[in-house]
Amino acid sequence: MKLQRKNRLRALSLGAVAVSSALALTACGSDDNGSGNASGGTSAAANTGSIKCGDAKGQLLADGSSAQKNAIDAWVKAFSQACKVQINYKGAGSGAGVTSFTQGQIAFAGSDSALKPEEVTASQKICKGGQGIDLPMVGGPIALGYNVPGVDNLVLDAPTIAKIFDSEIKSWNDPQIKKLNPDAKLPDLKIQAFHRSEDSGTTDNFTKYLLATTPENWKYSGGKAWQAQGGQAASGSAGVAQGVKQNSGAIGYFELSYAKGIDTVAIATGAKTPVKPSTESATAGIAAAKVVGTGKDLALQLDYKTKAEGAYPITLVTYEIVCDKGNKADTLPATKAFLRYIAGEDGQKVLTQNDYAPIPDEIIAKVRTTIEGLS
Repeated sequence: MKLQRKNRLRALSLGAVAVSSALALTACGSDDNGSGNASGGTSAAANTGSIKCGDAKGQLLADGSSAQKNAIDAWVKAFSQACKVQINYKGAGSGAGVTSFTQGQIAFAGSDSALKPEEVTASQKICKGGQGIDLPMVGGPIALGYNVPGVDNLVLDAPTIAKIFDSEIKSWNDPQIKKLNPDAKLPDLKIQAFHRSEDSGTTDNFTKYLLATTPENWKYSGGKAWQAQGGQAASGSAGVAQGVKQNSGAIGYFELSYAKGIDTVAIATGAKTPVKPSTESATAGIAAAKVVGTGKDLALQLDYKTKAEGAYPITLVTYEIVCDKGNKADTLPATKAFLRYIAGEDGQKVLTQNDYAPIPDEIIAKVRTTIEGLS
């Protein structure tokens, strides 16, 4: 009887430990702001044993790009487990993140667009003795997801994409789409083009592609705010993806990590074969990027006109925005530790597990050096 009672108590104890561990892991996840994780992207394959916590402690508030949120969720899960730091990343959009950063409300921001000169100036009020800088951390393709019954391999080029999102092409059986898809059974179905409702770096990068490749068909100035007429607005990349999923005839733009269960467009770039969005094709597309930032700023210039075989043209790079000098003393250790992890080899490996593209070696090496010098 004593032996049976001892075994029973031991089993209860182990069960309690298991439940406690599960709850701890759940508590480590970041605030999803209601958008969910469209990719199931919080892969636990990260090597938490290599994470160096240093003096990291407490809580970090961050906000910004929803494009990178699936990557952030995966990173936060591993980092919080290793370092016991709570990170709350809202993912409310690049515009919201930059605004919160320049107002001193968060430790770092995520943005799909580099800081503008006026935003750098605003950051100097928060970064005492320094300024906000752009650290490229996440790469990936902006996929065009579509919901057209019976059409599995849709091909579009820049002019047709521009006309679709500017409400000039209104039906899926339009002759311009038929010409690019001669073998497809295109239905007489109204096009519903979804775009972001809030300021978004994804919008900025998508429209930069249209401006660079077909300016005669996209006569807007571009930027984070959507400018074309018509279409359907949705909040965040997750909202656009959901809109495409739920509406027959829909098309929208969002990061590949949000495209689970959604057909994606192959882009006719001038290469021999139209290019589908993938981690590999995005890496090929980003390979020609040039660092155009000055000083410690590592802003990149992408080549949207690429015609290289296998290079996807609609790519983005998400930056983590932080002060080069003048970071708040109470959050600096945790900020540096987190950035050090996500820029490191193990952190970058997490990207490929979640449909993102790692930053090229030459660029990420500069990012790592810059992180160590943050003060």
